[in-house]
Amino acid sequence: MADLTEDLCLDASAVAAWDDEAEVLVVGSGMAGVCAALEARAAGASVLVAERSGGGASTTAAASGHFYLGGGTAVQRACGFEDSAEDMARHLTATSLAPDAEKIEAYCCGSVAHFDWLEAQGIPFERSYYPHKNVIQPGKDCLIWTGNEQVWPYRDQARPAPRGHKVAFDGEDGGAALALNLLAQRAEAQGVRTSLYSKVDALLREGQGAHSRIVGVRVRRFDETLHLRATRGVVLAAGGFGQNPEMVAQHVPVLGSSYIQGGPHDDGLGIRLGQAAGGAVQHMDQAFLTSPFYPPEDLLKGILVNRDGRRFVAEDSYHARSSIASVRQPEGKVYLIVDAEIFAYPRFAELTRQRLVDGFETVAEMEAGLGLPEGALQATLRDYNQHAAQGQDPQFHKYPKWLKPLSQGPYAAFDLSFGQAVYTGFTLGGLRVNAVGQVLDDNAQAVAGLYAAGACASNIAQDSNGYASGTCLGEASFFGRRAGRHAAQQALG
Repeated sequence: MADLTEDLCLDASAVAAWDDEAEVLVVGSGMAGVCAALEARAAGASVLVAERSGGGASTTAAASGHFYLGGGTAVQRACGFEDSAEDMARHLTATSLAPDAEKIEAYCCGSVAHFDWLEAQGIPFERSYYPHKNVIQPGKDCLIWTGNEQVWPYRDQARPAPRGHKVAFDGEDGGAALALNLLAQRAEAQGVRTSLYSKVDALLREGQGAHSRIVGVRVRRFDETLHLRATRGVVLAAGGFGQNPEMVAQHVPVLGSSYIQGGPHDDGLGIRLGQAAGGAVQHMDQAFLTSPFYPPEDLLKGILVNRDGRRFVAEDSYHARSSIASVRQPEGKVYLIVDAEIFAYPRFAELTRQRLVDGFETVAEMEAGLGLPEGALQATLRDYNQHAAQGQDPQFHKYPKWLKPLSQGPYAAFDLSFGQAVYTGFTLGGLRVNAVGQVLDDNAQAVAGLYAAGACASNIAQDSNGYASGTCLGEASFFGRRAGRHAAQQALG
């Protein structure tokens, strides 16, 4: 494997003259970058953003528009939901792959104030609640359950509350782009400068060893090579690595068989820049992965079975949790089983190629038609139906709302197998950072002058099992602000 970090961190002493200078320099103008820039400017620092595109091509632009926030936001209170920072923290701790107590506490305790800040920047949120189980609400309704708060065992570990806050945008896509555009306008009005078509291809460092510090970047802009000085700090906010086939193959090969979401410049450059400066990485082998089989929400009353005819996950899980569980089944074989009473085509079936295998008059015929072991599916459904009739699911504790005996023939099966159905994903791993965004080395020591946030850093979103819609925008904006603020407060170099 080639060294992807070679020549990405250079000695600043070779720079004959600096072409521009700011106290805080931000690499990337997506959600994390623009929030870092706004907060650094609010702290009194001069800010320059280097954006490799002409704008609007960030990871954020591919998002739908949820912010995962809680603790008692104005929307939660207006919609009659009680929440606390403590309950939110307990939930995130329970669902995280490797919970970072300091980050979780900061995020949860600061969530209400962060929501207020987003609104103060002009981002609109309605005081409304969307009660249905959906990937994203179709209209402007704001509050929705976007994670596993009501799913066992998490509902027993923290008081559940809906925490997905959708930007008031009439449609399923566009809310994130709207929010980003409003924040960018705000940044420009506050005096943040942005250099477009400016690809940062190297960090510049002064000093050696423990006394070294990142002091700027080298930029390629059309046919120019520019050297930009940062006297207080450089914030990397350059996206994930989903568009880098070599990095995907090395770290998350499962994404190689998936449709990868993200911006066109999600090539891992921000991560590689941080590594070249001595930064460590975390959770590079983890990704968000989904092939949602709902809406319509009644399909949650069906069951998911593997090639052995056995259930393997609570079907009412957030779609990334049930999807990653599906991918991990033997041969990736998974079928959604429904009866006539709840039969419907999954909303995204055409996009995800979730094929209707066939209809079957009896469970035995369906079992044979799917090539499952004789008697296996019949036993699974017999046991499931017996308990569902009593409002129980002793195996996976599916929420009672989604329990019903599957006893009304004919029956149908949809093929959700990995490789048959289309799974969508994006990378989650990135640079190791602390709660204020400083890039850390293998010894957990800060790389002086260097910060990271958003998709090129590892924070709250760590894997599909614990993911909730809105986590990426929520943490990018929140920890982007913290990185910008901390950088702005450093002593002048």
